[in-house]
Amino acid sequence: MREDIIMMSKKEVERLKIIHKVMDKQLTQVEGGKLVKLSERQVRRLVKAVRLKGEAGIVHGNRGRASPRKMAERDEDRIGALVEERYSDFGPTLASEKLMEWDGIRVSREKVRQIMMAKGVWKVHRRKKDVHQWRERKAHFGEMVQMDGSDHDWLEGRGPEIVFMGYVDDATSDVFGRFYDYEGVYPAMDSFRRYIRRYGLPSSVYIDKHSTYKTSRQPDTDELLRGEWAKTQFERALGELGVEVIHAHSPQAKGRIERAFGTLQDRLVKEMRLESISTKDEANLFLETYLPKHNKRFAKPPLRPSDFHKPLPKRMNLEEIFCLKGTRTINNGYIIKWKSRMFAVENPSIAMKKRKVEVMEHFDGKIDFRFNGRYLKFREVRDHKKEEKPKVAIVMVKRERRKYIPPANHPWRKHNPSLHHNCYLERI
Repeated sequence: MREDIIMMSKKEVERLKIIHKVMDKQLTQVEGGKLVKLSERQVRRLVKAVRLKGEAGIVHGNRGRASPRKMAERDEDRIGALVEERYSDFGPTLASEKLMEWDGIRVSREKVRQIMMAKGVWKVHRRKKDVHQWRERKAHFGEMVQMDGSDHDWLEGRGPEIVFMGYVDDATSDVFGRFYDYEGVYPAMDSFRRYIRRYGLPSSVYIDKHSTYKTSRQPDTDELLRGEWAKTQFERALGELGVEVIHAHSPQAKGRIERAFGTLQDRLVKEMRLESISTKDEANLFLETYLPKHNKRFAKPPLRPSDFHKPLPKRMNLEEIFCLKGTRTINNGYIIKWKSRMFAVENPSIAMKKRKVEVMEHFDGKIDFRFNGRYLKFREVRDHKKEEKPKVAIVMVKRERRKYIPPANHPWRKHNPSLHHNCYLERI
């Protein structure tokens, strides 16, 4: 009885009706093909199949059969065991790549996703779509570079906390970066120096309003005289290099680098876990081989082939740019004060008094003073007036307060004789 039942889809039932009309000469094969959206040849094939097999001829012959390409159960179990053991928190795409790279198993992303869902280690992710104004990519490589620091648990507790200082080209999504202990002036300058040595000077840099990149202070007198606004040390360095600084007003505005950080926080973290990386130096060494592969996989060709990076001028001294700079006045004693330290100018001239000098403090601790384009010789001196004197411990002794009782011959007693008896009793 069960063999007489033919399972058909709604689509196949509609096709069968049209095929019967073709067989009864109510429709031509061309007209029938248009109704079921099939070619004339396919209609002839279906007519022949229905005549030979009856209504079952409309059903595809592979209905209910196992696919010859179906993976064997033992292979699915092996992949499932590897996923649970090593790739449980990986995404299906990365897991399929690592299965090929580390275990020599070639399997599609979709098959890995099905196995992970069956094992309960992967769930369907439905992303909430936020509406933001779309901005077209820049057309040229090096036309604009997005820069930011990513504070994340990159080593997953195997080592110290580190920050990834990253650069993403707006036109190609090409990633460059390096790990540091924190996000600040030195990591920003050092990473940008490494970037321009590799690629050249970009036309502009797109950054947020972190205190390293944007200051809230008011411009000083010198800046006002030059008609400039208050700048951070990083902004000042990029200005000397001729690189335009653009500040983003929201994280969504620099979505290119935010999405790149999301990919790196997922894939790079797991790659370093597989390599057992536990220090900042090991992580930076791993980046030298990882980032080229990452860019080959995710970077896109620019809309225009021209490279907008400018080569570094040969006479440009980067040591004088990537440092902390300020101006100080040489006082009458030919002394320069800088960050609570005092420096005496050697071989001074009377023309130096009350004149401005440029101070350059390098990140290795070296300090230089430049006056009228030449470097000054100096020595550090101590301010004896501000030397700390030995502190003497002062012990405060609290005296016991006693009630004062006036004597019997006190003038006050003469006018208050009634109190004399009480005073006498209290003395007793």
